[in-house]
Order: sequence, then C-alpha cells, then structure tokens
Amino acid sequence: MFVDTGFDYLLSCTALLINYQRWRRECPEINANLHPSSVLGLLQNNYHGVLRDRDLSGSRVLIYRIGQWNPKDFTAYEVFRVSLITSELIVQETETQRNGLKAIFDMQGWCFAHALQINSSLAKMMSSVLTDSFPLKVRGIHLINEPIFFRPVFAMIRPFLTDKIKQRIHMHGSNFKETLSGFFSKDILPQEYGGSGPSMEEVCQEWTSHILQSEERLTQLSTCPAGDEVTPDPETEPDPDSLQLLTPNGLHIPECISMTNQQRHNS
Repeated sequence: MFVDTGFDYLLSCTALLINYQRWRRECPEINANLHPSSVLGLLQNNYHGVLRDRDLSGSRVLIYRIGQWNPKDFTAYEVFRVSLITSELIVQETETQRNGLKAIFDMQGWCFAHALQINSSLAKMMSSVLTDSFPLKVRGIHLINEPIFFRPVFAMIRPFLTDKIKQRIHMHGSNFKETLSGFFSKDILPQEYGGSGPSMEEVCQEWTSHILQSEERLTQLSTCPAGDEVTPDPETEPDPDSLQLLTPNGLHIPECISMTNQQRHNS
C-alpha cells in the first residue's frame, strides 16, 4: 500500500515551484510588466477589488466586474495581468497560503468584443494558473450574470481544467443574490451583491490603493528573471518555527510537510 509521506508532499511543492518558474518564463506578455501603471485605467474604473474580510473558511474573496473592462482600451492579457498582480500580493499572506481564495466574476456587460479577445493560448495560460502553475489554492469560482453567449468561451477553457477545479465552478445567473449567500456571509459581501458590506466602489478603491502602495515590490518582481530570488517582505514573513519553502518570488509555503493527509486531500 502506498503511504503518503512528508517527502512526497515536498516533491509536489517542488513540482509546483518548477511549474511557476516555467510559466513566468513562457508568458512574458502577462508577467514581464507588473507595474500598476500598466493597468491603472482598469483599476480606476473599479474593475477589480478584494473584500476586506475573509469568508468563514479563511479564504480571500476577489471580485471582478467584466462590464468595467472596455476591450477597446485594454487587451485580455492586460486584464489577466490584474489578476496576477493581486495573486502575487495575496500569496505573501500566510493565511491565504493556507486557506486559498475564492473569486466572483460579475459577467454583466459581457459582449462579443470581450469574447473575441479570448483565444486558446490565453485560455491555456489562465487554466495553468488555476491548476498547477501558481502557489495559491483556488477554493471556488462563482460566475454571476453570465449571458448565454459566454458559454463558448467557457467551453474553450474547460478542457484545460482539472476535475477538482471544474467541481468548484458555480454559475449563479441573474438570481445571484439568493444563491451567493449560500457560499458567503452577507456581512462581507458588497451591497451590490446582496450583502451588507462596503460598496464595490469602496472595495475597488481600497484595493487599488493597496496595489499602488505595493509598486516597489511589483517592480522588483517584474525585473527579476524567473528563478531569481526577490527579497521577502518582513511584514508578511510567516512563523519562523514552521517549515518553509522559499520560492523565486520570496513566497514562503509553511507547514508543507506537517500537513495531514486529509488536509492535502482537501487542497
């Protein structure tokens, strides 16, 4: 009988880091320029925000509003870069390393011009981040206000996803206010999505401010070739007593080997 050991899990962590380095090398159009100025128009248009509070499982909650993306002004690669910038920032948080993230995509305003921006190459890049090329656990993906003509794009991405990720995708349609509350506490959800938390404008402005304040670190990541080390941020340094793996971007993954088999199975 095969027995899962700490060493086996260490190997899986190492494989993830190798995939991360390869992804950075192979996708320069996404990650070679992480300067906030490159996507400032999107951020100022309140396209994206991260909720102040985590959900009950400790996951970070990210919200994207597709209708705030004008495809005439920004390419899909630049839009994806916004996600990468946020991921590079929240992955430094020990609690996020442990509990992952959940994303809400508001598809209201999705149109044919958006669909034309998504090709198979970009679909593969996106799926790689979701599955095996970025050290963050995606605990849930929630689509709301999704139109019928979004389905062909989703069908393009779906084959690249693992069964585990597919099971974590939830489509809520236009009745999302009734169903989202089954996954997220109303205390943390913005008012626009049936909650009693801060408005989306506040959420987006706060997160944009955080991104701009992190410009030095993001610049360092942009100028650092894949495989080189970036100086860790002492404010987000995990517990020194826990076993850690240092990745090329200064990320520490604590407790990799001390995790129980059940925790690994649920990852």
